[in-house]
Amino acid sequence: MAALATMTSLFWTQRAQTPPEPPPPAAPIAVAAPHYAGAAVCASCHDAQHTVWHGSDHDHAMNVADTTSVLGDFNDAKFTYAGTTSTFIRRADKFIVNTDGPDGQLHDYEIGYTFGVYPLQQYLIDFSGGRKQALSIAWDSRAKEEGGQRWFHLYPNDHVKAGDWLHWTNLSQNWNFTCSECHSTDLRKNYDPASNTYKTTWAEIDVACEACHGPGSNHVAWARKEGDWRRFEVDKGLTIALDERRGVTWKPVVDTGNATRSTPRATTLEIDTCARCHARTSRLTDDYVHGQSLLDSHRPSRLDEGSYWTDGQMRGEVYNWGAFLQSKMYARGVTCSDCHDPHSLKLRAAGNAVCAQCHQAATYDAPSHTHHAAGMPGAACANCHMPATTYMVVDRRHDHSMRIPRPDLSVKLGTPNACTACHTKQSAQWAADAIAKWTGKPPSGYQHFAEAFQAGATGAPGARDALLAVISDAGQPALVRASAIDRLANWLTAATAAKVARTLEDSDPSVRLAAVEALANSAPEVRQKELAPLLSDPVLAVRIEAARALAGPPERMLTPVQRTSFDTALAEYVAAQTYNSDRPEGHMNLGNLAASRSDLDGAIAHYTQATALDPQFIAAYVNLADVYRATGKEVDAQMTLHQGLAADPRSAALHYALGLALARQKAREPSLDELRKAVQLAPNDGHFAYVFAVALNDAGQHAEALDVLRTALKVSQYDRDLLIGLAYFSQQAGDGAAAHRYARLLRKLDPDNTEFVQLEQQIDGSAY
Repeated sequence: MAALATMTSLFWTQRAQTPPEPPPPAAPIAVAAPHYAGAAVCASCHDAQHTVWHGSDHDHAMNVADTTSVLGDFNDAKFTYAGTTSTFIRRADKFIVNTDGPDGQLHDYEIGYTFGVYPLQQYLIDFSGGRKQALSIAWDSRAKEEGGQRWFHLYPNDHVKAGDWLHWTNLSQNWNFTCSECHSTDLRKNYDPASNTYKTTWAEIDVACEACHGPGSNHVAWARKEGDWRRFEVDKGLTIALDERRGVTWKPVVDTGNATRSTPRATTLEIDTCARCHARTSRLTDDYVHGQSLLDSHRPSRLDEGSYWTDGQMRGEVYNWGAFLQSKMYARGVTCSDCHDPHSLKLRAAGNAVCAQCHQAATYDAPSHTHHAAGMPGAACANCHMPATTYMVVDRRHDHSMRIPRPDLSVKLGTPNACTACHTKQSAQWAADAIAKWTGKPPSGYQHFAEAFQAGATGAPGARDALLAVISDAGQPALVRASAIDRLANWLTAATAAKVARTLEDSDPSVRLAAVEALANSAPEVRQKELAPLLSDPVLAVRIEAARALAGPPERMLTPVQRTSFDTALAEYVAAQTYNSDRPEGHMNLGNLAASRSDLDGAIAHYTQATALDPQFIAAYVNLADVYRATGKEVDAQMTLHQGLAADPRSAALHYALGLALARQKAREPSLDELRKAVQLAPNDGHFAYVFAVALNDAGQHAEALDVLRTALKVSQYDRDLLIGLAYFSQQAGDGAAAHRYARLLRKLDPDNTEFVQLEQQIDGSAY
């Protein structure tokens, strides 16, 4: 017993000397996700901001149609367009338009909502399935002396009728997909692909406080000291702090008359917030989180051909983000709210005074700089450095690239310039000479990529090196470098692909995204090596594009770890396309994905759904026919192409595809007829001309084949297909000199292309 007592005593002594184990850490208390409190709640503390916001264009971005919101004349006013007379009627407190519906017949439609306020106001009409459609007859809300106070059609020269893509009842004018996000707060599209219906919701009908600042309930709790408000003492419960300008000053630089930012801009929070609506984007999800990268929820367009001129000036309706990101102002740290009050949306000062906040008036707001007398249009800063283009018939928008006028580029490249936009009777050369006389030095500006982009657009000699120089120039804006990658994608070789691959590690997600897209058609082993790391990119748009590019043969080369990331990113890609499957493009992308993974039944289903959503969506017919061809169903392929042609008889792509299908069936003459139609309908498409010429040559019509190629080359002088055909067919026709000339040009265009080297050697080795 003594021994036992001793052991027991020792046991308790040891326990007493051992420090007690710390309690397990408390599980973190989940903080409820903030919700939208509403502008009225915000106003209780932020009355000054609410007062200037009230009545602004954001406040009136969308409203229920009533006597206070409707600006248009509904007093039995009539408007005739494309042979249809529409009547605008007031019935008690309802606003009615009698106009052509989807069947082309006149019907009464009740206006549900106003959309926008100035310089025009559109009207929304409820349709079945939760759809709201934007009427294409709009009200010009400008003053009468400015040409306003009238009804007008948004497509005055297109003669749009029921069934056309642009008709107000069609997909292109659908509010839920096209324009809803930017006119309301916390807009959620809520599209259901299974039923093809919408249950679209918003927190507030207009663009209110929380559209930019994010859901404010936690901030309200902090301000009112309610609930668990102490958790928000550090950040005040704000979802996003738009405070990039807090404490910032612009310090004058006497030598230049300009100013520098007191501290560099460290984030793009404010600009990304504005870009959600002031950029041309496609939306990837309803789950936008304030403060995340723009590319986590949107895919903004870059400086695409057709949307921008080759020097970066706005051409199509692209809003302002893409232009501003090219500007020297953006590079120096300027944000949107340096010039615009974010609540009233008005300029912070009138006229040239807004520029004089940073650019000393004595230097710049003077005839010595403007070369125009004070008060003249040419003395206005914006007229020269931010020339305006009119969209939607009456909406003049200034180009925010804030560039030095370059009429010399107009002479070289055909781009517009501010000088001749005003001096309409003068030539670009006249303007270029005037500026040269003023400055006494060669013209220059902050944007200096125009000639590289022009070369890339045409495939001219030196295009590849010029674009590579832009891409590798760290001084170029990221959006410009990304857009250069887009253009270089047409001329990729092993060497240039390696250089593009280096940009996959760029700090800017726009550059990484462009690089992924450029490499998406490279060899499977190249894609596996270069793109697999991007499957874990922190930005949604980048990683889902990497997954799409790796789908198919490359995915079979992935390591187990890479495969896990691939499956996750691919699921995100499918979710984004499903989110957008209210449009044919969503189904088209899902069909392409299925086809790349050899899921031909899935591809057929999605392509078919795309044509059902939009019978004029030509690309889906072409791809669907191609899948049928791949499975040996030539009859179904031809039937599909004929269905497409019934919807759009003037589709060059469909005539071309049908021509190939008939050629496979050995129906030579019908095939030639279809290929000829394709060339006639699309004279700028060098590939169509090349294939038609090959078919003619195979049919023994050698002279006509050469004529087709020569004619097409006049339009596309650097088209590689055309030049290859001309080299071969000229040699075949005994014209060795011409063959040699075309082969030498090909070699000059792509000096490291082994096929062109061999072609030149072959022709040089033959007698002529």
